Amino acid sequence: MVAYQSLLHLDKTAKQAAYLQLANQLMVLIRGGELRAGQKLLGSRQMAALLNIHRQTVVQAYDELLVQGWLETRTGSGTYVVENLPEIHPTPLDKNQNSNANPVKTAGFRIEAAPHLARGVLGASASLHLDDGFPDPRLAPLAELSRAYRSQLLQGNPYVKLGYNDTKGSAWLRRELSAYLNETRGLKTTADNILITRGTVMGLYLASTGLLKKGDKVVVGELSWGGANMSFLQAGAELIKIPVDAHGLVIEALEKLCQQQPIRMVYVTSHHHYPTTVALRADRRLQLLHLAEAYKFIVFEDDYDYDFHYLSQPLLPLASADRQGMVLYCGSFTKAISPAFRVGYLVGSENVIHHLSQLRRIIDRQGDLMLENSFAELLQNGVIQRHIRKSLREYRIRRDAFCELLSTYLSSYLQFQIPDGGMAVWTHFDPSIDLEMLATEALKKGLFFADGKFHAPLTHHTRLGFASSTITELEQCVEILRQILHTV
Repeated sequence: MVAYQSLLHLDKTAKQAAYLQLANQLMVLIRGGELRAGQKLLGSRQMAALLNIHRQTVVQAYDELLVQGWLETRTGSGTYVVENLPEIHPTPLDKNQNSNANPVKTAGFRIEAAPHLARGVLGASASLHLDDGFPDPRLAPLAELSRAYRSQLLQGNPYVKLGYNDTKGSAWLRRELSAYLNETRGLKTTADNILITRGTVMGLYLASTGLLKKGDKVVVGELSWGGANMSFLQAGAELIKIPVDAHGLVIEALEKLCQQQPIRMVYVTSHHHYPTTVALRADRRLQLLHLAEAYKFIVFEDDYDYDFHYLSQPLLPLASADRQGMVLYCGSFTKAISPAFRVGYLVGSENVIHHLSQLRRIIDRQGDLMLENSFAELLQNGVIQRHIRKSLREYRIRRDAFCELLSTYLSSYLQFQIPDGGMAVWTHFDPSIDLEMLATEALKKGLFFADGKFHAPLTHHTRLGFASSTITELEQCVEILRQILHTV
């Protein structure tokens, strides 16, 4: 006889109904083998008396398990565990088995760790920050976006707007983006050349999964974005790193590689190289496109912050000069608006976009149609364009002020070049300074900045983002660093 009183415990103060507690606990006993297939349960009156609960509670619990197929009734005989369950014999723990195993924390099956996925996630925790180069959401057109989102929810045919849609993304946004990219970046696209993504990360994942196979060679800079490398490695590709200098990727090194072995893809941040912020020189741009045509490799152009160039007009992307369909151009509104709004785009030849949209369907049926249509409305009404012009002026002021602060107060500790564009300053700290210690001490004082580990093999280098902070906040950040460095 099962010791019901010791195995069944109902909490009358719990939010879950008592009959569900009883049903779930009986189900656990059946799964564990304490209640065997074909075993008869106590009658509802006996069980109610034993547990000091109302008989109706037991009846409801039994009915729930009858519906779910765990119990069966036999006319004139009572309620039984169903006969067709596999026989389970509870076994004692083996001496080598962990008696404290917690299935909520640790699965019972083996998983293989992937070292390339072990990359920290930046979060907004400190009150002050010199981040990786993020926008200031306080400048974002949130009121306009809120109104556009509300109108998308409340107006139009709800069956169409709130139902399934094209895996390529909102047709309206793709049309508006096509016109916008053609005007601002010199592209020659239609809506069919654009796949809406949830940011550059999704674009990279789709391109890596859909266009690379195990063993394919992907060329990246010795200094490059770790997030892109993760996608390539996850697809089974082999990374080949080439030098980066003051003018971006060294294309001569790429050419030598192409002469020696087949290259499938080259990843490039041509406008503002990550992490150094330098632009790929014009002759190297032409040479890269020439090599892509000659050796038939894909150029994945990550244009993560195109709009924020301060020295002159932004340089047109490689995709604008692509005549053979070799370039996949990827961007997002992350840097223009805010990282929270996951709207990006992948631009390429129609057959590539069709292929990747089929792949997108199995990982993310479609994006946020309401949000995408809201962005389309803001593009159509010129709101985003005006926001970018306003932000560009503000970020340039912040860049100049921040660089002046670095020169005035920290020139003894670090070196840097004033960036022509982007939202961060690439800095080289004196080798005598322990960047990890400096970042730890700064965080204690409410200031976050990255300790440079992401930029290996270089040491004592890091990006100090200025765009997300006001001038007053930047002054506070620099003062905290000065105080710590002065006492080291």
